[in-house]
Amino acid sequence: MKIGIDARFFGPGGKGLGRYSQKLVEELEKVDYANQYVVFLTKENWDLYQPKNPNFKKALADVRWYTLDEQLQMPKILNKYNLDLVHFLHFNVPVMYRKPFVVTIHDLILLEYPTRKASKLGTVMYWIKNFAYRRVISFAARGSERVIAISEYTKQAVMRQFGITESKVDMIYEGVDLEKFNPVNKEPFDFEKVGVEKGNYLMYVGNAYPHKNIDGLIRGFQELIGREGIDPNLKLVIVGKTDYFFQQLIDLANELGLSDRIVFPGFVPDEEMIDLFENTAAYVFPSFYEGFGLPPLEAMAMGAPILLSNRTCLPEIFGESAEYFDPGNSGELVDAMERMLKDPSIAERQKQFIEPTLAKYSWEQMAKETVDVYNKSVK
Repeated sequence: MKIGIDARFFGPGGKGLGRYSQKLVEELEKVDYANQYVVFLTKENWDLYQPKNPNFKKALADVRWYTLDEQLQMPKILNKYNLDLVHFLHFNVPVMYRKPFVVTIHDLILLEYPTRKASKLGTVMYWIKNFAYRRVISFAARGSERVIAISEYTKQAVMRQFGITESKVDMIYEGVDLEKFNPVNKEPFDFEKVGVEKGNYLMYVGNAYPHKNIDGLIRGFQELIGREGIDPNLKLVIVGKTDYFFQQLIDLANELGLSDRIVFPGFVPDEEMIDLFENTAAYVFPSFYEGFGLPPLEAMAMGAPILLSNRTCLPEIFGESAEYFDPGNSGELVDAMERMLKDPSIAERQKQFIEPTLAKYSWEQMAKETVDVYNKSVK
């Protein structure tokens, strides 16, 4: 079978989707020597991937995602390669593509948590684009041979939103890279440069999209540092590549007079991130909506105490290995952060659940189960 992988998100520039794309391709190379693969990349990530399995070839598809070009040009590019099956790693499937395909749906945020704050567009253009997204997602789910959902929560959401039977949706968890997130790979993070003391900071790493609720975390932190018994040098470290949404958070911190208490170090390489995870008082993840929750898993792999939203898939993925709060209740978030800082037994209790929790999430197993999906998809 000849399989195309739409890996245009491949690499760190693609954020969570980039991690998924990269690990899927790399692990497929290790577990599948029966099928032939064509991996589609952009000019930007072309050099990031060098095939190691002779059954894997790369092809250029320098088409920006979420564009009209994607809808018009991607079918032409894919059709050149006489593919038996294409795996689209995100919902942005060209609606004119008429050959067999599988799609991974990571979440249904656009359908279940739509918000104007998630776009820089004007009101009219936002709703036009939102309508187009809904049509594309619907086509992706209903027109595919099979849907891969990355959590049971997402699987149920896909079935509910599109009326798809359970037999068509395969739930395959993502993994956590325990080889990468290992102390032997650690590079020192410059704590002194950003004015942070080891062990005396809370942290978040990830996107800054509105559903992540980082503005709620910033406001909660403002209340926290006003409470009795909280160290006056406590900082909040918010990690992520500066973009439109991160700039809004930086502006909010400045407006609230927190520029000396909240640190935005920008993008931090994984090797330095290990140092941050190892030395944080707690990793806080206040999201309203998630499809899986990869960043807190990576933080957990390095022993960071975990404080999570109790919404969507997060209790499913983390079970008893984390503390939870209602992200819609600011008082609950602040109380949870205070407890984590003042009661060391919480972090100690979490340690007993880290190993069994991480054991459930393997990129290799994800790849093996994905190959099974491919084999079921072509009659």
